[in-house]
Amino acid sequence: MHHLFKAISLTYKNSPVEVREQVALSSEEANELLGRTKELTDIRDVLILSTCNRTEIYYSHEENLSDLLVTLLGLVKGFDNENTRTYNPYFTRLNNSHSAMRHLFQVAVGLESQVIGDLQITNQVKRAYQASADADMAGPFLHRLLHTVFYSNKRVVQETAFRDGAASISYAATEMVQHLTGKFSDPQVLLIGLGEIGADVAKNLGDSKHRKARIAITNRTRSKAEELATAYDFTTYDFADLSQAISASDIIISSVGMAKPLLTHNLLSQISLRPSARFIDLSVPRSIEPAITKLPSTYLYNIDDIRNRADQALSLRLAAVPDVKFIIEESLRELQQWAQEMEVSPTIQRLKNALEQIRQEEMARYLKDVDDQQAAHIEKITRSMMQKIIKLPVLQLKAACKRGEAETLIDVLNDLFDLEKHPAKRT
Repeated sequence: MHHLFKAISLTYKNSPVEVREQVALSSEEANELLGRTKELTDIRDVLILSTCNRTEIYYSHEENLSDLLVTLLGLVKGFDNENTRTYNPYFTRLNNSHSAMRHLFQVAVGLESQVIGDLQITNQVKRAYQASADADMAGPFLHRLLHTVFYSNKRVVQETAFRDGAASISYAATEMVQHLTGKFSDPQVLLIGLGEIGADVAKNLGDSKHRKARIAITNRTRSKAEELATAYDFTTYDFADLSQAISASDIIISSVGMAKPLLTHNLLSQISLRPSARFIDLSVPRSIEPAITKLPSTYLYNIDDIRNRADQALSLRLAAVPDVKFIIEESLRELQQWAQEMEVSPTIQRLKNALEQIRQEEMARYLKDVDDQQAAHIEKITRSMMQKIIKLPVLQLKAACKRGEAETLIDVLNDLFDLEKHPAKRT
């Protein structure tokens, strides 16, 4: 099946956000597309991956069914024919199996992410794989492929610096918050403003497995704050109660968009701040006045401090890219070898069955007049002979796989032993 693997890919690299948001699939829509594919085609290896930056379909089939899959995606999304024709050209086709597999590896480890080394993408691939398995749309090849992908990702984490540090502003800010919470016995974090970066930080903190802080959020639009609070078990403050919220917090993160600072020295001097309060300003223009550092035991980190952390992490990750690609290529070679050996496996089993049939027939002829002890002894000898006879052809077949010459040897064995008469099922 490995040589039948294909992919279609629409990503931030080849399409604007207006297109990506139209073709993006929710988990329910991805499941519906899996169901339609199972019902309307004979494809049985399918992986559907859809995030804010990509919508991709990986599949195995002798024929090129990429256009059909785009059409089925359009049906799930409710597109008419014109819409489907509009979005179809944005999908890149990877019809070479090796290229399609390499692309999946690179996506899963974060080489293809907008923020290189993205930590979320591996879990997104795992969820897509689970959906395929639940829909009975993952065969032996896809199972082996994905397990190899996940093992490669584990190697990347353990053997390289590719996942060290946070390489995006929101992740770097989250990392800083997690570092600062260690300085407090019962840390209270307040997030002011839920623009793009603020919302990302909130979600990252909410998703963190190591979260030990209590988190509160406040936003001019209260409904947005309440939605996030419900999803991640945060508390909320009315924006009008900002002073009260600040006085109850150890770490205050501001990401509001304003022409002038929201948090000024004058405002904070009238608030009873907690000892060693930390302020993080993610806004441009700045929303926290630099003069607040004149207040006792008050610390301020701005967007440049965060960006420096992100840039340092990005430099480390870029330096590790060759090591990551080496691991991927090594994994691809091992996967290809396994796939090739799987292709000769039926021939090996037929050969074993053919020789076993000969052994059984001869045993039946000559064991009529021997006692049980002698029969057991002969059984042991003939089985041992069988193992020795078949060992060389099996080794030669596996070696031929590595050379890409297995087909010739399979034909020779088929002719010599008339293997087509023997089923490939195990004896």
